Amino acid sequence: MCGIIGIVGRSDVAPQLYDGLTVLQHRGQDAAGIATLDGARLRLHKHNGLVRDVFREEHMRMLRGRAGIGHCRYPTAGSAEAGEAQPFYVNSPYGIAFAHNGNLVNTDALRRELFEDDRRHINTDSDSEVLLNVLAHELAAAAPFKFSAEALFDAVAQVHRRARGGYACVALIMGQGLLGFRDPNGIRPLVLGVREGSAGNDYALASESVAFDILGFKRLRDVAPGEAVFVGLDGSLHSRVCTRGAVHAPCIFEYVYLARPDSMIEDVSVYKARLRMGERLGAKIRRLRPDHDIDAVIPIPDTARTAASSLAAVLGVPFREGFVKNRYIGRTFIMPGQGERAKSVRRKLNPIELEFRKKSVLLVDDSIVRGTTSKQIIQMAREVGARKVYFASAAPPVRYPNVYGIDMPAVHELVAHGRSEAEVEALLGADWLVYLDLADLEAAVAEGNEALTHFDASCFNGEYVTGLDAGYLEALEITRSDDAKTRRLAG
Repeated sequence: MCGIIGIVGRSDVAPQLYDGLTVLQHRGQDAAGIATLDGARLRLHKHNGLVRDVFREEHMRMLRGRAGIGHCRYPTAGSAEAGEAQPFYVNSPYGIAFAHNGNLVNTDALRRELFEDDRRHINTDSDSEVLLNVLAHELAAAAPFKFSAEALFDAVAQVHRRARGGYACVALIMGQGLLGFRDPNGIRPLVLGVREGSAGNDYALASESVAFDILGFKRLRDVAPGEAVFVGLDGSLHSRVCTRGAVHAPCIFEYVYLARPDSMIEDVSVYKARLRMGERLGAKIRRLRPDHDIDAVIPIPDTARTAASSLAAVLGVPFREGFVKNRYIGRTFIMPGQGERAKSVRRKLNPIELEFRKKSVLLVDDSIVRGTTSKQIIQMAREVGARKVYFASAAPPVRYPNVYGIDMPAVHELVAHGRSEAEVEALLGADWLVYLDLADLEAAVAEGNEALTHFDASCFNGEYVTGLDAGYLEALEITRSDDAKTRRLAG
């Protein structure tokens, strides 16, 4: 999960890219970068850290140009070194700066192909650099003498042929313009926006439509699965679906947790989808426990708040804010390493004792991944006097790793993997645990867009729409475990 944005405008775009990245900061807090086209030169600044810390006044003055891309990183493949911050750059053909959200599942094979067949050197462990070099090689083959949008789209078609996984990408092509494209299954999101003006239109591409709101762009549409969009430096807009026939399967975890509630993805309001999740979860609780003794429904801030409010309404139970969040602590889910995540829970949340004392409370979270955070929150509720602590997840049990750009941990670190719901309930220390059913989750999202008939729900059902090579998950287990991450950070 990363945030990407690209703009072609009529004035310097770096300040707009900066503002857009701050709105997309929830998608990645590890590193940030901006690249702009300044005549015949590429201007680039990137480093580890939050957007507000990476860019200073001197950097913004240097980032001149009316076309540019930005990225905020959350590492899944590769490491968290500053050298792997994006955008990446290659000088041939034309000169290409590139930013990517997602994850490839055939990176190793592509890396070998690039070295042995394409004679290209990959300097980092990042699959984003691999994807950039595949694009560069194919563009050189498709447009060896003269650039055109059609040749660019032919190159993207070859990228789709060679690369497997979930990916949404933006690229600056020197002297030409801005490219955006999305994987054939549409797993990772990418949205197209326009800002109309008397002198011509500005265009933008972003991971989420919320980035457009702050910049005054109007959301035109989602980039279609397998589609490429090119905006020339003259403001001309070109598009083509470069690959057809793949199953359209957007990532359902975007609606559960990743995206901001004020975003629209696949013409579905994330906010309304979460309301419907809460309604369906509330209906399940009424079926299973019609005589429940719940005194209050309390969300785990912030992502679960929407679902918890509609759940409380279905149950006819008061909705209460029982935890105060320290907003200067990052998202626990994307903290690097279990030690940091565990320490962050109590720094991040403080219970309001009066909302718990002598009450039976239903705590609602968007999902349960490792279970460490949930266990500590349940214990915190008991410590301030809760009589009973029930726990509800607005998503099904996470039993499998996500391989398309979400750093869900190694299988053995997923609390629900290989365990029944009753066993998870006991492990967390809840008096009762209830999950939203997968069918209800999919229906809650699809209700906003009847054209959505399939989703990437692989972390819940273990079904990977792109297919996986033998041994892939076992290799992933080695690289994604917290022990492996600790060794990389140490060394």
